[in-house]
Amino acid sequence: MTDGWDWRAPGGTPGSAGPPPGPPQTGPTTPYGGPPSSGGHGGSASPWWSDALADPWRDPYAPSAVVLPSVPAPGAAPEPVTDPDAPGRPKLRQLLIVPLIVALLAGTLGGALGYAFAVRGGVGGGVTLGAPAEGPALAQRRPDSLAGVAGRVLPSVVTIRVASLGGTSEGSGFIVSADGYVVTNDHVVADGTGRASVTFNDGSSSPATVVGQDPESDIAVIKVNRKGLRPIEFGDSESLAVGDPVLAIGSPLSLANTVTAGIISALDRTMQAGEPGGPVRYYAAIQTDAAVNHGNSGGPLVDSAGRVIGVNSTIRSLVAEGQEAGNIGLAFAIPINQAKRITQDIIGTGKARRTVIGAQVAGTGTATRAGTGVRLAAVEPAGPAAAAGLQTGDVVLRLNGRPMNEPTDLIALVRKFAPGSVVTVEYRRGSTRQNASVTLAADAK
Repeated sequence: MTDGWDWRAPGGTPGSAGPPPGPPQTGPTTPYGGPPSSGGHGGSASPWWSDALADPWRDPYAPSAVVLPSVPAPGAAPEPVTDPDAPGRPKLRQLLIVPLIVALLAGTLGGALGYAFAVRGGVGGGVTLGAPAEGPALAQRRPDSLAGVAGRVLPSVVTIRVASLGGTSEGSGFIVSADGYVVTNDHVVADGTGRASVTFNDGSSSPATVVGQDPESDIAVIKVNRKGLRPIEFGDSESLAVGDPVLAIGSPLSLANTVTAGIISALDRTMQAGEPGGPVRYYAAIQTDAAVNHGNSGGPLVDSAGRVIGVNSTIRSLVAEGQEAGNIGLAFAIPINQAKRITQDIIGTGKARRTVIGAQVAGTGTATRAGTGVRLAAVEPAGPAAAAGLQTGDVVLRLNGRPMNEPTDLIALVRKFAPGSVVTVEYRRGSTRQNASVTLAADAK
C-alpha cells in the first residue's frame, strides 16, 4: 500500500497518482543548495534532508542488507569470561576460614557451659587466672618504706592487760631487751595488783610482773619470763625536727598491731596531766598528728628508720570531763631519751631519779604577766640554782633558749634532762638581764 505520492517524481504532490514503482534510480546526487537534477523535487533542493535519495531507510525500494560482525584476527584469543553463578573450586583460604570459625564457636560455647556448671556446682579450682603483675615502686615495700618500718617494729610491740579491782586496764608496750623487759606507761599498770599479761605480735601470751614505775614521769617497766625476744631499736629524741615522719604502733581500742602514720607537729610541748587524786605529771612532750587513742598508751612512736623516739602517753580531746576521748590529731609522747634514762633507773634500782633545779616557782598568774617569764618563789640554799647565783624573785626568761611562759614550762623542761646536765638559764633581776649555767641535780626522794 502507498499513499499515492511518488516522492521520486518531479513536481509530485501528495494525492496525485504517479507511475508505478520501478527499480531505484541511480546517478549522481546534488548536494543541498546545488543545481537541480533529474532526481530532484521540481528543480528545487529538498528543504528537510539533503541526501534522502541515498538513504536506504528513506527509500522503500532500497534492497535490504544483513551486516555480520567481523571475524577476529587470527592469533588474538578472546578474553575469558567467568560466569559468577557457576560453581567453582574452593580456594585454600576458604578451606581454612570455615573450620577456624567453627572451632572458635565451639570453644566459646564450651567455655561458657563449663563456667556455668562450675559456678552452679561451687567449683572454682578449675579456673586458672593470670599471674599478678609487678606493682609500682612504692608497693615493693623497701626496708625504708612505711610498710618496711612497720614490719620490723611490730614484733617488738606488745599488748598489756592488767587486772584491777575496777576491771581490766589495757594498753601497749615495747620490748627493750631480749630477756623480757617491756616499757609502758605508769597509768597502764597503776591500778593493778602487780601482775599483768603480755600478748605478743604473733598472738602468744605470757604472764608479766611489774618491776617498777615512776608516776611523775608516767613510765613503768614490766618483765616477762621469755628469752630470745626482739628488742626495739632506740633513737635520739634530741635530733628530731618538726615535720619528721613518724609511726604510732599499739592496740588502740583493743585493736592489736595497729599502725598509724603522721608527722612531728611540735617539740618540747610542755603540759601538765594527771587524774583527780593521782600524781601530777609534767611533760616536755613530742607532739604528733598520728592517730592515737585509748589503748595506744605505752606504745612506741618511731621515726622513719624504725627507731623508737617517744612513748605515746596522752591525747588532747574536745569532750567534756568524764567522757570518752578520741583522736583529733593532738597526741603527745614522752621523749625516748627521758624514758630510756628512767627505764635504766627502774631496772637498776627499782625506782627513778627526778631531775630538779633547786627552786620553787610561783603559781600561774601570780608572778609575771603571761609570756614574760617564770618567777622563782623560793631558791634552796644548797641547790643547783643557788650555786649558779640565782635568787628568790628572779624571773627565768629562757632555759637553753626555750622561752618560759608558765610555771609548767620550767618544771617540764627541767625533768626532761638527766641529773648532771648543764643548762643555760637567762633570767631578769630587776631591770637587768643575766645568764647563768646551772648543773641540774637528782632529787633526794
